[in-house]
Amino acid sequence: MKNFDTFGVMIDMSRNAVMSLDGLKRFLPLLKKMGYNCVMLYTEDTYEVDGEPYFGYMRGRYSKAEMKEIDAFAASLGLTVIPCIQTLAHLNAIFRWGKFPRDCDDILLTDDERTYELIDRMFATLSECFVSRKIHIGMDEAHMLGRGKHLDIHGYETVNDIMRRHLDRVCETAKKYGYEVMLWSDMYFRPWNNGKYAIPKREIPQEVVDSFRKDIIPVYWDYYKTTEKAYSDMIENHKQLSDKTWFAGGSWSWYGMIPFNRFTIESMLPALDACKKHGIRNVFMTMWGDDGAECSHFSQLPSLYYIAQYAKGVTDAEKIKAGFKRLVGIDFDEFMNIDCPNDVVPYEGRPRNPSKYMLYSDYFNDFLDYTVKEGAGQKYIAYSAELHATAKKSRKYGYVFDTAAKLCDVLAIKYELGLRTRKAYEAGDKAELERLARNEYVKASKLIDVYGKAFEKQWFADNKPHGFDVQDHRIGALIRRTDSCRRRILDYVNGRIDRIEELEEELLPYRKEQESTNINRAQLFSTVNIIHMGSVPV
Repeated sequence: MKNFDTFGVMIDMSRNAVMSLDGLKRFLPLLKKMGYNCVMLYTEDTYEVDGEPYFGYMRGRYSKAEMKEIDAFAASLGLTVIPCIQTLAHLNAIFRWGKFPRDCDDILLTDDERTYELIDRMFATLSECFVSRKIHIGMDEAHMLGRGKHLDIHGYETVNDIMRRHLDRVCETAKKYGYEVMLWSDMYFRPWNNGKYAIPKREIPQEVVDSFRKDIIPVYWDYYKTTEKAYSDMIENHKQLSDKTWFAGGSWSWYGMIPFNRFTIESMLPALDACKKHGIRNVFMTMWGDDGAECSHFSQLPSLYYIAQYAKGVTDAEKIKAGFKRLVGIDFDEFMNIDCPNDVVPYEGRPRNPSKYMLYSDYFNDFLDYTVKEGAGQKYIAYSAELHATAKKSRKYGYVFDTAAKLCDVLAIKYELGLRTRKAYEAGDKAELERLARNEYVKASKLIDVYGKAFEKQWFADNKPHGFDVQDHRIGALIRRTDSCRRRILDYVNGRIDRIEELEEELLPYRKEQESTNINRAQLFSTVNIIHMGSVPV
């Protein structure tokens, strides 16, 4: 690609969805045809490590044979695969087994020889499986580094001191296997900037500059800005650390079942302009899977195509759209409409995900109903019809539209059902409550099950089976809760109970009055009660 040496994507394989080999063999050729030349596999613990049977245990980890097959297949297309792992934080899943030393939270215990034995085995295994001698070692967002067991053992040390010492050990091991190391750069900004990462252009403290190893590649990640200046400022900040900086933007896949193709484009165009302006030659987009990895990456094809074309220097939107239709067989704007389940609220230039939080929002403990405007749920009827129509047009991609359409079928009823229940209860309208219980609640339960089966089909088309148990737990619990609330409403209507206690509580403002949000952890919006306490025990 003329403007960039590396132009790739990073696929999150760590938040339950591990793309199957069949899924990758459908996805990677599309990336190559669009103009991408690099793929990163983000695997926290979802890859086999020699001598570590509990690493990625029961998590759908890639075997060594699978990693070699992925690398060879990608190479046959002209794609380079770069492993992207974690060697400090973001390793919470491994601590369940009590086999690995932990500082606190999801952070490995630095200065512990067992930690460095594990990291050596990571590099040794990956070096056998991937031809590339670049490796991304993560090391981001270790917010509590040195505040747990490390503090008990060694006493207080600054984050910079611990990071420098740990990175030296990791780089020493990487060099042993011939690796050039890349890492996320945020931990070089947060300690001296009150925990913040993205900041306006300013002079970096000299001790931070001096502590930065010149043999590593810092990766500046930013998924949120929509102005070239914001990206340019941080690129100039990074140039004080290194002239080898890479940039990672966001291909928005991490706020639920539905992508944010629109915001991907709006955030990435100024990012690419800034990269071109400042001579950043290596760029990739992250495809995170926060809170369960529900979003199919095949639903992101229009934004992936648009960004690749723009990176090549094509700026004519109509030309880009025409090229997309030739590649995929679906009109660009029609495919972009897969974002619509979140358009029930005004877009206003920032991602918000009511299609997820109102799917799982409780009917009685319904604090998020404060964000719901009466009548808005009717939009889902039209959304469903549009998405069902597109689903019928495509053999290859119809399944992602079918899932989105069936989600809209649920939300056409459920989006306002909790609010309507509460209002009828507060008005003492038992006739309306009975009507809701015998009609809307029954329909909602059936449609949730229909949606769950479509989502299951989508998941198994793209991913390994591991991790879908979480979706079964959520969807199954939602059906059970729908039926439970329906029975209690009928008990109240028929006089078997004298009140519904949850609905006696006043609905209080959530953040700002009637403002939708982007809350993205199902355990936080499916209930106000406690699902688990604390973190996984060591």
